[in-house]
Amino acid sequence: MPFTHRLATPADIPDLTEIMNTSIAELQKGFLTEAQIASSRMVMGIDTQLIEDGTYFIVEEGHEIAGCGGWSRRATLYGGDHTPGREPTLLDPATDPARVRAMYTDPAFARRGVGRLILDLCERAAAAEGFTTLELMGTLAGEPLYRAYGFQAVERIEDDRGGAPVPLVRMRKDI
Repeated sequence: MPFTHRLATPADIPDLTEIMNTSIAELQKGFLTEAQIASSRMVMGIDTQLIEDGTYFIVEEGHEIAGCGGWSRRATLYGGDHTPGREPTLLDPATDPARVRAMYTDPAFARRGVGRLILDLCERAAAAEGFTTLELMGTLAGEPLYRAYGFQAVERIEDDRGGAPVPLVRMRKDI
């Protein structure tokens, strides 16, 4: 059955949170230690601003959520509702890159094209609003997908707000 997609609504938040928690717990294995996976929950998770802005996609197979992710015209680069330091300022498409945000795949659907579909949707939507560059903060688990899609690493950081330092990579792509 082919994947379909739609915009997320507030009613989807419980199901999205479950997918995110499962994705963080399972898909980060092999890239992060257990302490880093636990710590990463501080900088990952649901961002309801994306849903409110109408820029957050759900990919489904039938009625099952395979993954989710979106883009933003706001300055926050990464983090969930609970993450300190969020910045809701609107970006200028003429000078700022749109943000690709909060991408999660249900582990049962990993490596089946869910992430690529979300990136395609984000790129097209951001380009339609005049953005010419995309930027994201990727996990080590997500970096291979983003590189394959054309993103280039521009900065590597560690975020230790959750306790253990979590390695992340800021990436950009011209569109």
